[in-house]
Amino acid sequence: MQEPEITEDLVAAHGLKPDEYAQILQLLNREPTFTELGIFSAMWNEHCSYKSSKKWLRTLPTDGPQVICGPGENAGVVDIGDGQAVVFKMESHNHPSYIEPYQGAATGVGGILRDVFTMGARPIAAMNSLSFGEPRHPKTRQLVHGVVEGIGGYGNAFGVPTIGGEVRFHPAYNGNCLVNAFAAGLADTDSIFYSAASGVGMPVVYLGAKTGRDGVGGATMASAEFDETIEEKRPTVQVGDPFTEKRLLEACLELMQTGAVISIQDMGAAGLTCSAVEMGDKGGLGVRLDLDRVPVREEQMTAYEMMLSESQERMLMVLKPEKEDEAKAIFDKWDLDFAIVGETIAEDRFLILHGNETKADLPLSKLSSTAPEYDRPWEATGTAVPLADVPGIDPIDGLKALISSPNYAAKQWIYEQYDSQVMADTVRRPGLGAGITRVHGTPKMLAFTSDVTPRYVKANPEEGGKQAVAEAYRNLTAVGAVPLATTDNLNFGNPEKPEIMGQFVGAIKGIGAACAALGMPIVSGNVSLYNETDGAAILPTPTIGAVGLIPDESHLIADQVREGHVALLIGESHGHLGQSAILAEVFNREDGDAPHVDLDAEKRNGEFIRDNREWITACTDLSDGGLALAAFELADATGVGVHLDSGDTAELFGEDQARYLVACNFDMAEALMVAAGQVGVPIVSVGRFTGTDVTFGSSSAPLEELSALYRSAFEAALG
Repeated sequence: MQEPEITEDLVAAHGLKPDEYAQILQLLNREPTFTELGIFSAMWNEHCSYKSSKKWLRTLPTDGPQVICGPGENAGVVDIGDGQAVVFKMESHNHPSYIEPYQGAATGVGGILRDVFTMGARPIAAMNSLSFGEPRHPKTRQLVHGVVEGIGGYGNAFGVPTIGGEVRFHPAYNGNCLVNAFAAGLADTDSIFYSAASGVGMPVVYLGAKTGRDGVGGATMASAEFDETIEEKRPTVQVGDPFTEKRLLEACLELMQTGAVISIQDMGAAGLTCSAVEMGDKGGLGVRLDLDRVPVREEQMTAYEMMLSESQERMLMVLKPEKEDEAKAIFDKWDLDFAIVGETIAEDRFLILHGNETKADLPLSKLSSTAPEYDRPWEATGTAVPLADVPGIDPIDGLKALISSPNYAAKQWIYEQYDSQVMADTVRRPGLGAGITRVHGTPKMLAFTSDVTPRYVKANPEEGGKQAVAEAYRNLTAVGAVPLATTDNLNFGNPEKPEIMGQFVGAIKGIGAACAALGMPIVSGNVSLYNETDGAAILPTPTIGAVGLIPDESHLIADQVREGHVALLIGESHGHLGQSAILAEVFNREDGDAPHVDLDAEKRNGEFIRDNREWITACTDLSDGGLALAAFELADATGVGVHLDSGDTAELFGEDQARYLVACNFDMAEALMVAAGQVGVPIVSVGRFTGTDVTFGSSSAPLEELSALYRSAFEAALG
């Protein structure tokens, strides 16, 4: 088949700028072949090269005594004691999910699970962070249904519990939803597998499912904005098969026990290209591939299609030659393809052969570590205009406005489509704050959370970035977990616009400061840029996924509110209403500054909660909706009414940070107040849990009535 002529239009269609193409010409001292152009396009796009973000990602704290492996591998690895590690990462599948919601979301789950078990870990938990447009937008309902069904369909069939996450709605996502998938697994600290190839002449082995044309050019598509040609991009969305993935998991873990694996890499974005280049580059080796040996499920596939296909459920491995027969037998047993498709070579070359022709011969190191890197111009976000006066409202009416909004209503319609109990180790189901799962066969538990408030980040990127980490820290602390580490999924618009790049830079500064102050290093992550449609960007959404350790059941803080329990507020309150939920939902305003995040106070108050957990029978952090929403959610979860003394709008709905609402009996409350006084932690009684009503000041409504509204509002809003 004749390859097309390389033209300016063809170069542009591959997402390469004229100066980048000129760089390719200079590197090669010739014009690239069509296959080589595709390979450069895949490796140099934003999704694979991080060319706009690398400079700033390097500023993030990634080390700590608990960190076994930080960013740069398939997933981060953190020590949890007793020779065990938790392996985790979060990654976006935004563009594919908007084009083809079910498969886009499903293959996002499949991809993140492979990232985890490629490291030698068995997946034990999944989460997701989802952002959709306004509920009445004509596409939102279809997207919500498709994405949720895709996540549930893949995760449930694979057999991993979905134990947490978040869902938001905002007009800024009308043209570009966000689907951020998180997975975590368990591994032995002495059995972690990495992707760097080693040894010359070692066989490069293709594992898993066959290669088709689905997903060709997917990574390049994910590095571009949407426009009216969106429907033409549908073929770039992959198709997943969770049952094949389950077999691939079992085969890989069995193979890893044999000592056959030198290095292993998931075939994710840019498929065979990215996996081979990354393994070779990390090991300082070249790679030769013979595409005639690649298992395919479609006829007459070209070298270009095979190298850029993003067909799912595939791995690439460098194998010890003497273990070939043993390895092949394992994959035959699991009815998966096993094919030696190439070898490692000493020269710095990426050599692609197909049909007795050389389709590509490139300097391998230039494709990866020396990809373009930009220091893009950026403008700091301007100082927010101070918030004008907010009219007082009846506090129960304010609460009703929040709990009837799909942003804050109960999300059981979503969570009930996910299997949260498979593997039988889930301690806390989704929808109640941080998810918790047991570390099977031990007294330990792991807590997981995902957090960001995009309104804050838009108003003040640095404070908003800090707040995302701080809220994750509080969510883990509220269940008694010691926060260990974080993964980030940085979703932004077009970085070539200085104001968008400024949002990114500000958020990174805030995230870095908070991770350092709170001892939660970033160990893995993903950057998703160009989340725009027709020039309109999403809200800046740097999602933070975090993991915490609960050493044993005595450290767990469960929700056990009882009649007569005292309601204690820990942390300082100033009534901050800027960018608050009540302002957005009741007054349709997104005014003022984000709340200030005092990282010293966050750490001090969090440590106080964990150090005094024996006096605490229930705890929740205060975030969106402030004290009012936190008190209602605790009351709803336990069926006991709540009476808060104040009816003031700012006191009830203010979103000051570093705060927790605690429930306990009178004697425990006295002990907590004494302990707080000794370490300078602000603490005040704000009411009690009692009766069957929710009462704020002099305003009251039956808990049963409010709970019914809370549980029906999401389905009502989404039809």
